[in-house]
Amino acid sequence: MSTLAISGAAIFDGETWHEGRALLVDKGAVSAILSPGAVPAGVPVTELDGGMLVPGFVDLQVNGAGGVLLNEDRSAAGIARLCAANFRFGTTALLPTLVTDTRQVTREALAAGAAASATGVKGFAGLHIEGPHLSVARKGAHNPGYIRPMEEDDLAALAEARARMPTLLTTVAAETVAPGQIARLAEAGVTVSLGHSDADYATASQAFRAGAGMVTHLFNAMSQMGNREPGLVGAALDHGVWTGLIADGIHVHPAAIGVATRAKQGPGRIFLVTDAMSPMGTGMTEFVLNGRRILRENGALRLPDGTLAGADLTMIDAVRFMHRTIGLPLEEVFRMAALYPARAVGRGESLGHLRPGAQGSMVHLSDALTVERVWVAGERVIG
Repeated sequence: MSTLAISGAAIFDGETWHEGRALLVDKGAVSAILSPGAVPAGVPVTELDGGMLVPGFVDLQVNGAGGVLLNEDRSAAGIARLCAANFRFGTTALLPTLVTDTRQVTREALAAGAAASATGVKGFAGLHIEGPHLSVARKGAHNPGYIRPMEEDDLAALAEARARMPTLLTTVAAETVAPGQIARLAEAGVTVSLGHSDADYATASQAFRAGAGMVTHLFNAMSQMGNREPGLVGAALDHGVWTGLIADGIHVHPAAIGVATRAKQGPGRIFLVTDAMSPMGTGMTEFVLNGRRILRENGALRLPDGTLAGADLTMIDAVRFMHRTIGLPLEEVFRMAALYPARAVGRGESLGHLRPGAQGSMVHLSDALTVERVWVAGERVIG
């Protein structure tokens, strides 16, 4: 893998801006941010025409993209197509996500993730298994016929799969999966997130103490915050866990997003997810999930009864929404799209920033926040 340098744009390294500097990438990793005049002789320089060079986005919840749905195409080749469809929207590392399905489908998805990891699929950062150990009361678009308690073989399958890929995230309901099971998953290196849960504050807090370190798509498919019972929403904001958010203005009202970003306790922060389905990056107007028809209309994906079923959202759209509609500074929005999700799954050393040692995955954005060029591990894939 060759050495390259990029200059001509303001560089955001994940924490601070660097003006009038060049980014040096060697063997797929960032090696330095330096003066353009200090670029070693013979290293090719890509000269950008202004704009911003920022860390590649990290999406921890992508059910599908480019016409591919993980539930329907459980293969390493399908995962590769799904990942590649995200590049033009600025996402350079992602977790393809399996929605609640049968035992067999879940096993096949885990095997496909292991194969994708073994073959080095570009952009593949691991898997997200969302369900089936959820609350029927908070099922959302998940098929209730597949929702069930976690059994010993389920736990063992997740622990085994985690050893075969860099990241494995699973969403469970705190009232369905026992604290002891959560603790065993966490000990095996599985990132446990609470979601599709009707748990009260005390039950959620117990799950966090057991090892759950994340909450899936804040506000959606979970017990809401009340004055006498804070629910999972209140627990997510009050505890220092990482918390995903679908920022499309449909899943969560802008006022609620603003309140949440101001109220969130650290060290874990709110990060952006797309919860995208197969229509991302295509002209598809409908698709099928678990044998049920999902319609794409007016910026949303819904079952015929109106239930939201994932999101019609890209990461760059979420970035623009958080900056332009919610009013957060660009620096914080870029962290929500890259650094925070990377840290949430323990990948903050290599993903989500452009400091020396990080993966050389970056996005060139115009001042109007359009994606101009994208690199993944030092290789230009867009622009």
